[in-house]
Parts: sequence; C-alpha cells; structure tokens
Amino acid sequence: MNYTSFETERLIIRPTSEEDAVFVYHLMNTPKWLKYIGDRNVKSVATAKQYINKKMRPQLHRLGYSNFTVIKKADNQKIGTCGLFDREGLEGIDLGFAFLPAFEKKGFAFESSERLIRAAFENYEIKTLSAITAKDNISSQKLLQRLEFNLIGTTKIVNDPNEILLYQLDNMNSDDI
Repeated sequence: MNYTSFETERLIIRPTSEEDAVFVYHLMNTPKWLKYIGDRNVKSVATAKQYINKKMRPQLHRLGYSNFTVIKKADNQKIGTCGLFDREGLEGIDLGFAFLPAFEKKGFAFESSERLIRAAFENYEIKTLSAITAKDNISSQKLLQRLEFNLIGTTKIVNDPNEILLYQLDNMNSDDI
C-alpha cells in the first residue's frame, strides 16, 4: 500500500520501513532512548529490521499511521522518528518522538511533531492525542507544553512498572465540541 508522507520547510516525514533498519538500530541504542523509552532489545541491524516489521508496520497497515522516520531535506540524513501510536492501555493515540543526539535542540522535534499533530487531526480525524514521558525527562515535557499539550496526571503503561506523566491535546476543530 501507499502510505502518506509529510513535509515541513526542513523535513520529510515518511513511514518507517525496512530500509531504515540501520538508522533505527542506532537510534534505539542511544543513551536517551534507553533511559527514557527503554531497551527494546534491538542489538543488531537484523533485529532492528524485525522490530520494524513486527512492531511498527502492523499498526501502519491497520490504521494508516505509525512510526515515521524524520529526514532532513538539505542532505537526506535520517535524524529521528516521530509517530502516532495506538498503545495498549492508553486512551487516545500517543504522539512520540526521538532524535539522534546531534539533532536535539535544533527545533526538529517540534517541527515534525507539529506537522504530525496537524495530520492526526486533519488527515486521520483523531479527536484526542495523548503523550507520555518520564517524570525526569524535562526536555520532552517542555516540548509537549510548547506543542500545547496539557498535563493530565500520571499513568502506567503495560509492561512498565514506572509511573509516567500523561499529557493530552484535543482537536479543537472536532465536531464533537
């Protein structure tokens, strides 16, 4: 199937595929990924490819959106991921993002997240977005606040004993309001 990709002034945001396995392997083994998102046991390019096919692609096939690879237009370099995730035990669709250390604090997470929020509401007709983050992940908290998410409280997700912060953003253009 042909899935939607998105663009911003500086970025291409396209569904993650097997061709991203080397990049996904590197990203999922960065210190911040391991600390704040968790070890997904992706220890080789081969296991990254398996992870893409077993964890990312099924939701893409089911809903039309999932994990997106974020690429700089200027040089076609893969710099991070941003996605819309249907997480078990979490109400609403979850906005998530992660970037290689060299591309943090340059506005790429905000730019890609803002574009996917617009896609969630306009393209996919999602009414409410959620976002979760570790209590000590101040950078993600600041980004979510800048994106106009509201802190709802704390929650726990399946297979994670840690309490995390839960944010929400409602589609103000929704017919249900």
